Amino acid sequence: MAKATGIIISSANNVRVEGMQDYRPMGAFSFLGRFRVIDFPISNMSNSDIDHIQCYVRENPRSLAEHIGNGSNYNINSKKGKMQLLFAENSALNNIYNTDISAFAENLNVIERSRQEYVVIAPSYMIYKQNYATLLDEHIATGADVTLLYHKVNNAKDSFLNCDYIEMNKQKGVLAIKKNSGTAANRDIFMDTYVMKKEIFVDMIKKAKKLSSVLTLAQIINRECEKLDIRGVAHRGFFATVLDLKSYMDANLSLLNYEEATDLFKDEWPIYTATTDACPTQYFEGGSAKQAMIANGCLIKGSVENSVIGRGVTVEEGAVIKNCVVNAYAVIGKGVHIENQIVDKWAQIKNVPELIGTPEQPGYVRRDDIL
Repeated sequence: MAKATGIIISSANNVRVEGMQDYRPMGAFSFLGRFRVIDFPISNMSNSDIDHIQCYVRENPRSLAEHIGNGSNYNINSKKGKMQLLFAENSALNNIYNTDISAFAENLNVIERSRQEYVVIAPSYMIYKQNYATLLDEHIATGADVTLLYHKVNNAKDSFLNCDYIEMNKQKGVLAIKKNSGTAANRDIFMDTYVMKKEIFVDMIKKAKKLSSVLTLAQIINRECEKLDIRGVAHRGFFATVLDLKSYMDANLSLLNYEEATDLFKDEWPIYTATTDACPTQYFEGGSAKQAMIANGCLIKGSVENSVIGRGVTVEEGAVIKNCVVNAYAVIGKGVHIENQIVDKWAQIKNVPELIGTPEQPGYVRRDDIL
């Protein structure tokens, strides 16, 4: 599908995962022990034959740049394709100015020089599977100016808070894009995924900059709902967002469910990532794992239950891990009991015998910290 440029955008200003985001952008968050969150939108684009991809990074770019590299891990055509990391270099101290429109405007010449007729824009902080080639075909067939991807949910009172949702008429025409504040359970959650012609996209950027320095792409498109033909297309299948510590943990642990995992991961739709060579995980006498996803290179001498364990993690004798996400190279010491915790990379829990959080308020252990 060479007629579309893929654009992957950073998280919105009103979304921040405290602690984890101090070290890397959301797209670089570890997921299921061996992926990064950004692997999902890039893989969706690669599998849809989009081989020109622009990835926008706003802050702490090093880990994301190291992970993505030149895009060779994502099966992008090495002769015709290209992966570009684009930066918002003029970030303001007041975060309200650091919008997606601002980042696009800084790189407008790069966008305008792309030869593809259409753009497919997707977020770096949502996890889902989608064939963008089919979505583009549907967009062209309807003759719409803009197509928005949405997911119908029945738990919007408690989840997807601060996400946008869309209101539509019976013909799936979008009437408005609004913020989900938890006032209703049933919502059509906007997946921050757009399809439109490049010329319309460029026009939206220029129009937004003239109107206000703080408008976002969703806001300027919302203002144009009465003038443009904007359609909604429903997404079906697994869908998760990373909006805070709880949603990050929930997204990881939900895929311990076999049905959920097989819905997201398909042989014909691989999720690509940067591979790390390491020996297989070793299970010692007294070590056990139940309902867990454990990456390679780990040493399991204690008990792991209903948890996701990243690469190279050490679980010492007598340690108990329940309902946790433990990221790469962490150490859980002898006899330590942790529950409902997110343990960041390289952290060591040795001298605190017990860390207990709740599913509603999981704890967070900082990267490189020693407890």
